[in-house]
Amino acid sequence: MNKMKLSKSRFVAGVQCLKRLYWQVHEPDLAAEPDASACAIMEQGREVGMLARQLFPGGVEVVSDGGLDQAIRATRELVANPEIPALFEAAFEHDGVAVRVDVLHRRRDGRWRLVEVKSSTVVKEEHLDDVGIQYRVVSRCGVDLASVCLAHINRNYVFDGGSIDVRRLFKVRNLTRRVERLHTKLTFQLRSAFTVLAMRKAPDLSPGRHCTNPVTCEFFERCNSPRPHDHIGFLPRIHASAMEELEELGVESIRDVPDDFELTEIQRRAATCVQAGEPWFSPELGEVLGGLTYPLYFADFETVNWAVPPFAGMRPYDHLPFQWSVHVLRRPGAEPEHYEFLAIDGGDPRREFISSLCASLGERGTIVVYSSFESQRLSELASWFPEFADRITAIQTRLFDLLPVVREHTYHPAYAGSYSIKSVLPALVPEMTYDGIEVANGQAAGVAWESLVCGGLDRGEYDRIRKALLVYCGLDTLAMVKLLDKLLVGQFES
Repeated sequence: MNKMKLSKSRFVAGVQCLKRLYWQVHEPDLAAEPDASACAIMEQGREVGMLARQLFPGGVEVVSDGGLDQAIRATRELVANPEIPALFEAAFEHDGVAVRVDVLHRRRDGRWRLVEVKSSTVVKEEHLDDVGIQYRVVSRCGVDLASVCLAHINRNYVFDGGSIDVRRLFKVRNLTRRVERLHTKLTFQLRSAFTVLAMRKAPDLSPGRHCTNPVTCEFFERCNSPRPHDHIGFLPRIHASAMEELEELGVESIRDVPDDFELTEIQRRAATCVQAGEPWFSPELGEVLGGLTYPLYFADFETVNWAVPPFAGMRPYDHLPFQWSVHVLRRPGAEPEHYEFLAIDGGDPRREFISSLCASLGERGTIVVYSSFESQRLSELASWFPEFADRITAIQTRLFDLLPVVREHTYHPAYAGSYSIKSVLPALVPEMTYDGIEVANGQAAGVAWESLVCGGLDRGEYDRIRKALLVYCGLDTLAMVKLLDKLLVGQFES
């Protein structure tokens, strides 16, 4: 019986979990389809890979229209041609393992440098397995590798607004010594992978941290059944070691957590709420909220953070703000007024974003947000546009972050361990929900906005996406209005 072939991506999947590898090969149709955000990340990785090729002028791509065998033959011919300075997507196979190499660079002495390209800003542990399997296969195919490297994004590169300077956009790290030390580990991992692939059914492996680390497995739902609402995993920020200790005690429900089991103050409060089946509001909640000054402004921003900076002054993964929503309560009991901004022309939205926001927020009154995200974005806008710095500083002094108030002074069993507004809102304001709206989270908003400004949509699609973005961001700020109403009532119930 011929040994099954293993690709680089499948090998890396097997390092994360051998059951994931088995299902990828034998039951791929059961995998969850990647959502729009995952597809956007993959497209970004492709864009970064194409930019990295500019580091190696004259390089030749190994096409694979005729399949792997043809690509391997083409690779051999190009490697043998001293006029070719670099190969992109070079193909190799050894002992049942096939790899495609991002860049194979010919040095002046005739030896080769293998370069893997990643869109991350640092070298991660999982990158070593990726690079290591390539090094093993390529070197055993007779290619004289002098070094093996990883090219990743340089977070400190500042785009000047002209053409991307790829020599500053990327950092190239030499990993040769670290990869050479992986020989024994790789041998064991390969033996395990091929053993599993030859099995009649998937190995019996329990779910755990490896289900989401370093990536969320596409078969996650097959191994991880939905947890009951009182599962110990829904204690806020519970560490895996604490969960293991509870499971060893036979405790799976929060209702059964012993009174003397060591928990943080917030975790113990959550456990008590679940056990009592009642929400909790602290006696100090009213005092905390008493500092709010009308008019009240409720603000939320939407951003994208791309690996390749799109406008002058930006660095890789800087947040580009493209949308804001503000609800205003002029006085207690007043109907909220709504103001909003959404960039739609495809140009740099930052100046119009901050100028329109400043105009909407007035000169006085508390500005309610949910997390430190908005303040961080305001600081970045001040650095990009110094002429707005004083107005931005004044706005920041008026910010009131509702998240720590909710975290320190409330709990509801339906939070399920999360203080995200997506969890808190339906628990405290059940008549409001994000269910059923087309854009329902920040990642989806970024993907939707990119499709909106990149062109190619017909009028109907354009209008639909634009409306969905406005609905989502507006719901975020209206949610804070309703949430504050509930908290003000809750102070009297505590």
